[in-house]
Amino acid sequence: MTSEREPGLSRRQYLQAAGVGVVSLAGIGTAQAAGGDEIWRFETGKAVGTSATVVDGTVFVGSRDNNVYALDASDGTEQWRRFLPGNTSGSPTVVDGTVFVGSGGYNNVYALDASDGTERWAFQTGSSVSSSPTVVDGTVFIGSKDNNVYALDASDGTEQWRFETGDMVDSSATMVDGAVFIGSRDNNVYALDASDGTERWRFETGRNVKSSATVVDGTVFVGSYDNNVYALDAGDGTEQWRFQTGAYVDSSPTAVDGTVFVGSGDNNVYALDADDGTEQWHFRTGALVVSSPTAVDGTVFVGSWDGNVYALDADDGTEQWAFQTGNAVSNSPTVVDGTVFVGSGDGNVYALEAGVSGSSEGSRVMLGTLGHHGDWRYAGQNIDRQTATGSTTTDPTATEPPTTGPATTDPTATEPPTTDPTTTGSVTTTDPSDSGLQDTPEETSATDGSGGLPGFGIAAGIVGIGTGLGLKQYLEDDVEE
Repeated sequence: MTSEREPGLSRRQYLQAAGVGVVSLAGIGTAQAAGGDEIWRFETGKAVGTSATVVDGTVFVGSRDNNVYALDASDGTEQWRRFLPGNTSGSPTVVDGTVFVGSGGYNNVYALDASDGTERWAFQTGSSVSSSPTVVDGTVFIGSKDNNVYALDASDGTEQWRFETGDMVDSSATMVDGAVFIGSRDNNVYALDASDGTERWRFETGRNVKSSATVVDGTVFVGSYDNNVYALDAGDGTEQWRFQTGAYVDSSPTAVDGTVFVGSGDNNVYALDADDGTEQWHFRTGALVVSSPTAVDGTVFVGSWDGNVYALDADDGTEQWAFQTGNAVSNSPTVVDGTVFVGSGDGNVYALEAGVSGSSEGSRVMLGTLGHHGDWRYAGQNIDRQTATGSTTTDPTATEPPTTGPATTDPTATEPPTTDPTTTGSVTTTDPSDSGLQDTPEETSATDGSGGLPGFGIAAGIVGIGTGLGLKQYLEDDVEE
């Protein structure tokens, strides 16, 4: 079954054409809320490429203006912001009053106080970090472009173990039953023992794996740049099925009620049978879909590079509504109590009326991969490290990971580094009085092209004429996985 976006005015465009204005003041806009309509928006300084995490009435999100923001979920008012050197392209994870997030500048993984943004600790890897952290049983699991997967003590940032893959790790980890599942640009999907990082198995696809895995009922679902969505046995990595799309799969799947939802670079959102991979339906958007879907009460929410956030019927893919932002939507929506929270390349974080009353219930959000809410699977844990459970099957070909070399500091950073830039794999803690916070938002245009994503009209044009080379390179480097 095929559904397709018909041309015409979005709901927001219709309201504007009818004279219903969108008011913007101090970075926040509000409008009358109805199904698919805007509740509020908050303007950051550059593109918002990370998915939102919503915990205890606060939205945590990163921007390419180098800040992590905490916003009031009810009205979008800023509670605090924390400057981090370099892009924040991985989504925050919030556990036990602590925000965990990676950064491109100084190659750090940070732990911030969720109440005010002060830094608790920072761990330096050997290259930039675009992977999103996953925190389970007091351990932070995260990938780095230095080719390693790291396990860090969530309470103080000390390294527990690292595992070296054959290329950069943009994918985010998913931890289930004592195993960490993660992809690498070396074309492999890995299952690592959560307690010590030993390899349980690896599965080789045909190209980069930037998609993040999700796991349901003993099956790992993950995409690859070889155009396929794979279903693998979580115990030994054997392939159960694969489904071929028309282009690379950068989107991370979510599964709910026996259906896997995932986007593709062929502009489509797919619904696949979780048991055998047969297509149930696909919906064609106007551009690439690297956003990862979420499902709520029979509705699938997903973004597209055509600038829209879509709500689709989970049963047949018909469009329920679409909201058009000012630029590409590459991150993944999170739905909490009937509100969709999502960022855009236009520099804004949006809160939209979902049209359903529930919260994200698909496997991706529930496992804390690329954003989560307060009722995810590992909610309520503390950050005192506990022993992860599960048996270990060691790959005899695995080698001891080498020590990472020195990192290169970002010479354009305007804030002092929190870590000595001549060392890697090191931890520093910060005096809470040195918060590095900015009290008021900067008056920065989100549409001046100074740091946002390419306009969706340009992106669509590039795809339409069949080149897509610059766009593909952008996806290779910067899009959250």
